[in-house]
Amino acid sequence: MPHPRVRPLDLADEATAVAVHRIGRAAYTVEAELIGFDGIPALGESLDEMRGRALEWLGAVGPDGAVAGFLAWEEPGAGGPVSLDRLCVDPAWFRRGVASLLLRHALEELFPGRPVEVTTGADNTPAVALYERLGFVRGGDFSPVPGLRMASFTLTPGAA
Repeated sequence: MPHPRVRPLDLADEATAVAVHRIGRAAYTVEAELIGFDGIPALGESLDEMRGRALEWLGAVGPDGAVAGFLAWEEPGAGGPVSLDRLCVDPAWFRRGVASLLLRHALEELFPGRPVEVTTGADNTPAVALYERLGFVRGGDFSPVPGLRMASFTLTPGAA
């Protein structure tokens, strides 16, 4: 199967927003099972709430034009780190390098030389392995709510 191509996503487009929302819910459902916690905020997020977030969106789009996965982030103010908000892959595209493709593209093309921060469920082994493989350094784990352990990661330019 051909690799998807990376392009910006416009959530003002209804079909794109619906696809991103569906993929996010499917991916977070899998993560909820992996980490044993079903209170992930994005699982309860409506389409309008998702669209209303001040995020930049990047997608991996398959040969048929369908979104295979996406990355969303907040642009920092005053030179702060880029904060990755979500990295989701359609379960139909799991284990095909879509998350790596999106993250590598973002790190190399969109924020080269900039610090990047991200958190994920500490028991989300595939995500933890991806961030570590791409040079992120794991910081302290934390529990924002009882029953949920999160892992924090930072990629610092020039620290590799």
